[in-house]
Amino acid sequence: MIPLARTTAASGATIPGSAEVVVCGAGIAGISTAFHLTRLGVHDVVVVDPRPPLTLTSDKSTECYRNWWPTPHMVALMSRSIDLLEAYADESNDRFSLTRRGYLYVTADGTELDRMTSDAHLIASLGAGSVRTHTKASGVYQPADLGGYSSDLTGADVFSSGDTLRNAFPFIGDQAVGGIHVRRAGWLSAQQLGAWMLEEAITAGAECLTGEITSVQSDKNGITSVVVDGQATVTCKSFVNAGGPLAKAVGRLVGVEVPVHSEIHQKVSFKDHKAGFHRSAPVVIWSDPQRISWSPDEHDFLVETGNESFLGELPRFVHGRPEGGTESPWALGLWDLIPKVTATPEWPIEVDSLYPELVMRGLTAMLPAMSAYCDGLPEHTVDGGYYTKTIDNIPLIGPIGPAGSYLCAALSGYGIMAACAAGELTALHVADGPLPPHADAFRIERFDDPTYLRAITASASAGQI
Repeated sequence: MIPLARTTAASGATIPGSAEVVVCGAGIAGISTAFHLTRLGVHDVVVVDPRPPLTLTSDKSTECYRNWWPTPHMVALMSRSIDLLEAYADESNDRFSLTRRGYLYVTADGTELDRMTSDAHLIASLGAGSVRTHTKASGVYQPADLGGYSSDLTGADVFSSGDTLRNAFPFIGDQAVGGIHVRRAGWLSAQQLGAWMLEEAITAGAECLTGEITSVQSDKNGITSVVVDGQATVTCKSFVNAGGPLAKAVGRLVGVEVPVHSEIHQKVSFKDHKAGFHRSAPVVIWSDPQRISWSPDEHDFLVETGNESFLGELPRFVHGRPEGGTESPWALGLWDLIPKVTATPEWPIEVDSLYPELVMRGLTAMLPAMSAYCDGLPEHTVDGGYYTKTIDNIPLIGPIGPAGSYLCAALSGYGIMAACAAGELTALHVADGPLPPHADAFRIERFDDPTYLRAITASASAGQI
């Protein structure tokens, strides 16, 4: 091993001989952790990743956020994260284009609307804001601004009929019987948020290096050093596992089996030259399962290619949003159709050639104008990443393993929206700062509690979208 003095790793990166904190992973979680450490006065921070920052999974999402969650600790975490997003948008002159158009959940099932409404009142009681119910088309509903993030509206607007819903959102199809517009929600540029936080952290003294952490050393007192690329030793007092989809492998470096798995997800970006996706739309989510109407030739093709599963009932939550400004022709669509679960993520992710067609067809359930593409897909690109999650779909944030070792992982499909608060909470653990009341809910020790494990049910993954 090459100790202490600055050395050059196999990648060509110059490696310092020491640091106060080493963060493994330059995704949004690792960058946020480093940024918040510097804000707490811990400036000797080194972020290490074999890939360029924000390129593994952090740039593969819809880049959305909301405070609408079914548990009090998730409402608290996300509300704090949005507080920080808004503060950093102010500080950076809105470098990352924060918007607040909301999430619109739509259904064609009256029973589902009742359930959604009941859930809305529950979530409101947890601190997400009040519920406003609209029963007449000429009510007091306040539309969202198309740009900006300064609205005082929180909670949600419940549209108790299809007519009231379409009065507010005329582009929603006739089969919808109602919906819920969540107000403290929207989207941003994840790349620009991460780039701004990284620049701020580096200005404050942090470093971001290209390399792979191949081992972590500790003694009876805790973490002592890490080895980069198998040759350069960096002494340190603290080590943060922000490995994203690789969190399990990184956890093994400190002797901890991190209880996560990863699910492949894909995203399609398409050039909406036929204006199927209204430019004023919020994030729109179809809350019902659905069946796609295939032509006889399409039916035969799916059978011949071994894709019969797409002929039956497909899952809930196809969703999408406009991309760019009001003049942009681009939009995004996502649909987690058949999750492919793995304990060992691999790259590059294989892209399903049928995925764009499925998303386009699925979106027509609530956006009938999208049927313009049923006879031919527009220009589009598909990318993919991983949702890395726990069995309760709640993040892992806090100490693990030897003293001085920490985890910021399992941010599932909500990493962008959670990143600010998750990074801040991790930094507070590292710097021994005052922890918020919800901190214990994210510790790994919860999985040592048999009562907690028995309480985990299928509903634990609520709030994935």
